Amino acid sequence: MINRRRFIEQCALGGAALMALSNDSVSAKTMVQELAGAKATPVMPVLFLGHGTPMNAIELNTFSAGWKRITESIPTPTAILCVSAHWETSGTKVTAMQTPPTIHDFGGFPQELFDTQYPAPGSPELAAEIAQHTPDDQEAQNMKHHVELDHAWGLDHGAWSVLNQMYPLANIPTLQLSLDTTAKPLTHLEIARQLAFLRSKGVLVIGSGNIAHNLRTMRPGVDPFDWNVEFDNIVTPLIQENRVTELAEYHKLGAAAQLAIPTNEHYLPMLYAAALRTKTDDIQFFNDQLILGSMSMKSFMIF
Repeated sequence: MINRRRFIEQCALGGAALMALSNDSVSAKTMVQELAGAKATPVMPVLFLGHGTPMNAIELNTFSAGWKRITESIPTPTAILCVSAHWETSGTKVTAMQTPPTIHDFGGFPQELFDTQYPAPGSPELAAEIAQHTPDDQEAQNMKHHVELDHAWGLDHGAWSVLNQMYPLANIPTLQLSLDTTAKPLTHLEIARQLAFLRSKGVLVIGSGNIAHNLRTMRPGVDPFDWNVEFDNIVTPLIQENRVTELAEYHKLGAAAQLAIPTNEHYLPMLYAAALRTKTDDIQFFNDQLILGSMSMKSFMIF
């Protein structure tokens, strides 16, 4: 029988690895069921997803296939909390409505994309628990940040564009957490750590953005710019080695970082995922491509 670590790693690698599982005594489907039933409340992985263009919501491509493979390798969540690059607020908010609307926060795309709905239910109960939760750790209690219940937002494309591919039935309660524009990156790490309790409740926390995202310099059909490659080489070992403070202090990482992160809304969701990694967690990168000259689709799973 294959073990949990090997199964997750092979699923993250793609179709060829999945075919290799056929020689084992247990099928991929059986392994997923075994993983889900291994504990009453399994500690859920954490994901950071480079979401890229909204068209990834409906296109079958390398990136949507990567999201699907990861989904197949983890237990079914009890709920999903997504930290999206596309919801910025003053203060931190969490969606608390029973039926969050699908927000089409973009323009210039085919009608098919605007017609796409993601009617996942919300969870006012979980939202209230997130807002009221007090960390067990005394130091974390001292740094606790207020989370406000929100009844006006919904699910923007940073959330539903990936979830439409990962969980197309839209039957898992889904919430969004906003990015506080008044908070410094190090503060976002503190806010993220308040969410750690969700992992033991079966909640899948997803950060959705892009590690490098310079919209003004994006060009179709070009090789990655030198600074994009340079920043990828800088940031990847920091993520790999869980050096989250250095990740948060990205302004110290040189000129390449300044070009990769002209504004930080797409970078911050990565910090939320990285901050939830424990000393015993492993990390698996996937969808590891630099595209359009100035975008990174690098994604990772913490497990």
